Amino acid sequence: MSCLDAFIRELTHTGYVHNHARMYLASYVVHFRRIKWQVGAKWFLQHLLDGDLASNNLSWQWVASTFSHKPYIFNLENVDKYFGRLVDTSALSNQPLHASYETLQEHLFPNMIRSL
Repeated sequence: MSCLDAFIRELTHTGYVHNHARMYLASYVVHFRRIKWQVGAKWFLQHLLDGDLASNNLSWQWVASTFSHKPYIFNLENVDKYFGRLVDTSALSNQPLHASYETLQEHLFPNMIRSL
């Protein structure tokens, strides 16, 4: 996905990435790829120049919903809202993210009980 590739390039080449992009990457790693949050947190700390162990780990746990029932997810519309002029947010280049929050939630968490 083009937008995530751009955020990864920024992280690995500069050691920085915007907070929203950090959350998008964490959500993608944990929820879309099903990788344990600890692996992603360690990866971030290997690259972030402003990385703080406690803050980083708690942020990854929050995204993963370690202490909550509501995981953090994002869609292409949200990425476009904050980064539309900075990265490629076309639907064609980011197909897995081009869906409503409801559709993504059903896809990512098919066993989650829907709240009434």
